Amino acid sequence: MRRFNLFSMLSIALICFLVVPVPALSAENDLPLEEMQKQVAEASTPNPPWTGPTTGVIAQKGKHVAIIAEDLRNGGILGVAQGVAEAAKILDWPLKIFDAGGTQSGRVEAVQKVLSGAFDGLILIGTDAEALRSQLTRISEQNIPIVGWHVGPKAGVMTNSPVSVNVSTDPQEVAKITAMAAVIQSQAKAGVVIFTDSNFEIAMSKANAMAEVIKACRQCSLLEIRDVAISDSHSLMAGITQDLLLKYGQDWTYALAINDIYFDYMVPALIKQGTNAPNIRLLSAGDGSAAAFQRIIAQSFQVGTVAEPLNLHGWQLVDELNRLFAGEDVNGHVVPVHLVTPENVSFDGGQEFIFDPDNDYRQIYQRIWMP
Repeated sequence: MRRFNLFSMLSIALICFLVVPVPALSAENDLPLEEMQKQVAEASTPNPPWTGPTTGVIAQKGKHVAIIAEDLRNGGILGVAQGVAEAAKILDWPLKIFDAGGTQSGRVEAVQKVLSGAFDGLILIGTDAEALRSQLTRISEQNIPIVGWHVGPKAGVMTNSPVSVNVSTDPQEVAKITAMAAVIQSQAKAGVVIFTDSNFEIAMSKANAMAEVIKACRQCSLLEIRDVAISDSHSLMAGITQDLLLKYGQDWTYALAINDIYFDYMVPALIKQGTNAPNIRLLSAGDGSAAAFQRIIAQSFQVGTVAEPLNLHGWQLVDELNRLFAGEDVNGHVVPVHLVTPENVSFDGGQEFIFDPDNDYRQIYQRIWMP
């Protein structure tokens, strides 16, 4: 694990960050805990069955495909890219990956490289499609189909966008299950800080959905929503963690985040605090990184992640792009939400630190492509 030094008290005071205003609690009634328990239990069930397509388009072989990855330091993005590579090999698709490094200049440079190359299709992984609309439109105008993962606030078929489909679990459901798990585990008394990144519409959508669940819990407290750019989390989270511990003390019991990566840099700070941070539990609304699985298995602060089937989503992206190459519509399937906890982490790839559903999706897609 990479080590990061905590900021001194003085440097904390100099850090500039944005705290998203928290609306006053307005819910008149508690959420029905029994219904919440039911939904969390369903999301936690091991070996979820295949609910995706079983028919489609035969392999459109030999296509040259570009990938723009928002930031390959992000375990979720890396996992999807690996799934794409695995599936593309079956179809004999040469791939070229461009890592944007989490910066606007990196995104623009990656788009320029796609435009100057000879590519048949583009897969966008983790970059907000709306933020790159004008650049992506130039690509689609060259009859280069585009599919994406986590590129918008809604999962499935995209309309009025140069990107045809957003492969993702439902961000709203992911967020709600994450927050519901915190409510249930805390016996409806959670003191919550939510971490998000306002650079991404999907991140704010998830953060707001988590906030609504917490606000509707009468005895829970939404302490604040903290806006921290994912690309800066490695340098800021240690100092921010110490700042929050000083600010809220024992009232802070749960940290919810739109991505596991925040906890990669929070946990070392919590460990260094020792007895000052024994009661904080971490729950993530995506994506189920290897580090998150390791923390859950080791019972090191993190008690859950709504893990996405990253490798499966890579295969799904390839299938959707294959359909577009054949002149067909995308399928738009949305994989159900799955919550990984200490109780079910040993199933569905958990021992390899991934969520890889045991539902034969690889064989199913290959039967579609090569009947």
